[in-house]
Amino acid sequence: MDGLTVQDAALVGTDALGRLMPMYLWVTPNGLVRAVGPTLKKLCGAGPLIGTRFLDLFEVEKPRALLSMADVEAFSGQRILVTLKRGQGTTLRGQVQPLDGGQGWILNLSFGISVAEAVRDYRLTNADFAPTDLTVELLYLTEVKAAVMGELAALNRRLEAARAASEAQALTDALTGLGNRRALDAELIRACTLAARGEGQFALLHLDLDFFKAVNDTLGHAAGDLVLTEVAGVLREETRKSDTIARVGGDEFVILLRGETDPDRVERIGARIISELERPILYEGQPCRISGSIGVTLSRFYASPDPEMMHSDADEATYASKRNGRGRCTVWDGSSRPAEPEPGA
Repeated sequence: MDGLTVQDAALVGTDALGRLMPMYLWVTPNGLVRAVGPTLKKLCGAGPLIGTRFLDLFEVEKPRALLSMADVEAFSGQRILVTLKRGQGTTLRGQVQPLDGGQGWILNLSFGISVAEAVRDYRLTNADFAPTDLTVELLYLTEVKAAVMGELAALNRRLEAARAASEAQALTDALTGLGNRRALDAELIRACTLAARGEGQFALLHLDLDFFKAVNDTLGHAAGDLVLTEVAGVLREETRKSDTIARVGGDEFVILLRGETDPDRVERIGARIISELERPILYEGQPCRISGSIGVTLSRFYASPDPEMMHSDADEATYASKRNGRGRCTVWDGSSRPAEPEPGA
C-alpha cells in the first residue's frame, strides 16, 4: 500500500477494501473510525463504529502503549499489537500504513496464532477471510490433524486398556479372582530380590484345604466352587492389600505376607485363617465342612532367599501339618526338612 492516498482509497471503495482486507480499519487524522472491514465489524459486536474514537475501541500494547493519536505516526510500517475493548477482548496483530498528505492511516489486522480460538468464539467462516488468505485452509488442516491425533490417542488408550485387561486376566484365577501361579511367581521373585538386598523381609504361607475332596464327591463341583470362592474371601479378610494371595492349584493357595518376620506372629495368622475356614459353608441348605493345613517359611531363614527353595520348604511344612493331624500351621525353622506325608493325607 505504499503511496496510497485518501483519493485512492475512496476510489477503490470501502466495500472493495473490505473484500480484500476483511479486518482493515480506516482512521482519520483526528483518530475517528472512517471505515471498517466486515470481519472486524463482526468482532466489535453491536454498536456504532463509524465516527467512534480509535482509542475507545482498541488498546495498543506494542510496540508501546498509545495514549494519543499524535504518536501514531511513529508506528508507521511497524507491527503492532492491539486488544479489542469490546466483546471477547480479542488480541490482534497488524501494521500501520499512513495515507499520503496526512489524511489518516489504515490498519490491517489479523488473528495471528489465536485464529482457531477466534473462529470458535466468533463463529467465523471462510467468507470472513480474504480470498487469498490461506488461514481457513491451514486451520482446516490443523483441525483434521487434531481430529486424527485425537482418534489415534483414543485408539492407543483403548489398546492400552485392552492390553492391561489381557495382562490382568492372564495373572488372575478366573474362579476366585485371586492371582494365579504366574502372578505369584512374579511377586515372589520380586520379593526375594528385595529381601536379598535387605530391603524387605516376608513370610510365605502354603495352604492346602482339608476334606475338600469330600465336598466335591458328596455335593458336586458346584459346591466345591462355592467353597473355593468362600476360601478366597476369608484369605482377603485375613490379609492386607499389600500382601499377595494366589490360587496355585485345585485347592491350594499361597500367601505372601510382606514385612512379617516373627514366626509366632505368622503362626497366629495361620491359626486364625484355619479357624475361619472351619466355619460351615452352606450349599443348597447342606453344610460344607473343610479345614486347612498351612506350611510357612520366612525369607530371613535364607542367606539369599530363593523362590523355588522357599516354595519347596513351605510345601513340605504343609505336609508336616497334614501328618500331625491337619487343621494346623507349621513353620519350617530352617534347620531340618519335614517328613513326607502319608498317602491319602
